[in-house]
Amino acid sequence: MNPHALQRLPLSLKTRATHAWRTLKDGLPGGQGRRALWLALIALVLAMLLTLVWLAGRYEAGQLQAELERDSADAVSDLRTQLTQHVQALQGLQAGLPNEGFWSVQAQNLLRENRDLLRIEWRDKALNLTHFVDSPLRSPVFERASRPQNLNEALQACARAQRSNGVAYSGSYFLPQADGLGFEVMEMCLPTTQAGVLVGFTLVTYSLQELLQVRLGNSFGRRNELSFTEADGTRLAIAGSQRRGLRVFTAQQLLDLPGKTLVLRMDGRRSEPALFPNVLTALVSAMSMALVVVMFLLAKDARRRLKAENDLAEALAFRKAMEDSLVTGLRARDLEGRITYVNPAFCQMVGLHAEQLTGQNAPMPYWPPEMVDEYQQRQAVRLAGNGPPREGFESVFMRQDGTHFPVLIIEAPLISVHGQQTGWMGAVIDISEQRRTEELSRASQERLQATARLATVGEMASLLSHELNQPLAAIASYAIGSLNLLKDAVTPAQTLDDVQMALRRIAEQAGRAGRVINSVHDFVRRRNQAREAVTPQALLDAIAPLVNLQARKLQVKVHTRIEPKLPTVMCDRTMVEQVLLNLARNGMQAMDQPGSSERVLVLQARRSIAQGAADAVEFSVTDVGCGIAQDVAAQLFTPFFTTKAEGMGLGLSLCRTVLEQHGSHLAYEALTPKGTVFRFTLSASVLDKIAA
Repeated sequence: MNPHALQRLPLSLKTRATHAWRTLKDGLPGGQGRRALWLALIALVLAMLLTLVWLAGRYEAGQLQAELERDSADAVSDLRTQLTQHVQALQGLQAGLPNEGFWSVQAQNLLRENRDLLRIEWRDKALNLTHFVDSPLRSPVFERASRPQNLNEALQACARAQRSNGVAYSGSYFLPQADGLGFEVMEMCLPTTQAGVLVGFTLVTYSLQELLQVRLGNSFGRRNELSFTEADGTRLAIAGSQRRGLRVFTAQQLLDLPGKTLVLRMDGRRSEPALFPNVLTALVSAMSMALVVVMFLLAKDARRRLKAENDLAEALAFRKAMEDSLVTGLRARDLEGRITYVNPAFCQMVGLHAEQLTGQNAPMPYWPPEMVDEYQQRQAVRLAGNGPPREGFESVFMRQDGTHFPVLIIEAPLISVHGQQTGWMGAVIDISEQRRTEELSRASQERLQATARLATVGEMASLLSHELNQPLAAIASYAIGSLNLLKDAVTPAQTLDDVQMALRRIAEQAGRAGRVINSVHDFVRRRNQAREAVTPQALLDAIAPLVNLQARKLQVKVHTRIEPKLPTVMCDRTMVEQVLLNLARNGMQAMDQPGSSERVLVLQARRSIAQGAADAVEFSVTDVGCGIAQDVAAQLFTPFFTTKAEGMGLGLSLCRTVLEQHGSHLAYEALTPKGTVFRFTLSASVLDKIAA
């Protein structure tokens, strides 16, 4: 990348691109990249050097161990050869039946030539001792411990030799001596046959200590410690010597004899691997490897730098294209308030070119003249270190043609790579369209509110018409009944009583109509109605006359079931009575079908059995009508939806809304084989909850 190409970039991009170019030239800031690279390289070389020294030492130690393994194998081979020669010499003694004098002379010669042989015996085929000769090179070995006491291992070896018709060795055992010491010995038994017939045994006693010393001491014992061991590591005999202060190497070989297996252990002390030759070798190898690594790292660094240059050029091009395509204006200012960068969107917004804006300080050419003082004070506060609000602030700019337009400015500190603030970066958004949309929305909202008020008036009129039908019908019925009583009066006193009763009913229904108007008015205004503690019995008794009037007309039997000792419920009595009355009327009308012979309506109040509602009272209205079709059920509570020719479709919608205001819910379910039950619950009053 050519540094002169940076002159063609905007000022803020020039700063970032120049820093990136210097980073590529010098590595990381302050030369930290080069120092880190050399430190890592030195650490790598030292690690490789130490590793090579360690590997060279391990190799030399492996060579010494291999040498000791070969020596131990050779030692075992030598022992087998010597023992084989002994067997051959003993077979020479067995030629013919032994003559005592001749046999003794030959045996003494054999003992004199082999110091590791302690005693040679001739025994008949019943293993009875016939002749024996002790080694002339030492005192008899069976002086302290008699021979019969130590004959068990020999007898077992001879039994094995007789079975195999060849030489057999016994297990080793400790033989005490007259001087209070002792040593491990081993018996060798060789059967003697003539014409295929067993005639006796030659029995030889070996000293394991002398066997090591005589057979291996001169050849292998000068640099090593030799020992026979059991399989568990117990040492039976030791010979040879070791130099102190050196590293110990150990090798073990099995000496597999007929009837007995011994372990030959060879412990050798060798000097530590020489450090200086290994260091020189490792140093040369490490330097060679380090040179290869350096070449590899240099090539990798060159590729990395080339890739970084390409990435930087692409990033600058992408950033420039991105900033030029933004519809949001970007403006950068230094710590003194001078403009250092603007993007094309900002220039288009204020109607000025970038050259006209870059380097400008207060007052800015896009500030309205009447607001210059206010904006200068605001900029002074900003430059004093008081940051703008995170969500931004609104202002007014002026285009070149003098038109004003509102903007939203969001500014944040501009931080350099060293963590120091170098200025402010701001995003400027033209909110003229947003303001126009808000005005349109405000006007639409006002029209909607007016429409809602009209709809509320219509809803109130519809509700009043629907809810007043029942009390007005009752008043008309009582009035007509009174007129009929007066017209057909037989007994004046009785007639007067009936008329008074009818007038009281008319007054009650008129009061009820007034309460309905007030409650519906409150309902439309969506405020809480006056609630009171009412017994379930009183609610059902209040609607009983109106329900019975319609029931007699439709030939419906009404059953009221109230569970004893129910608590009082807190509710708007008039509205809940209206709910019960609407549900009862709907149930009776559902049974008013041709061919419906069984017409029974059940009004029931009981304690709620629902979980978490044990202190509530459940009201239910059950009919045995035709039920609710699926297509009707989907719109059952929709306002103005009805299946009746003269219905308004507000009854169930009103019932559900009233119950929701009481914190309840109106539910229904189909009965088998026919009919429907509607249920809702009301909470018990506070006093009854405390008493419970």
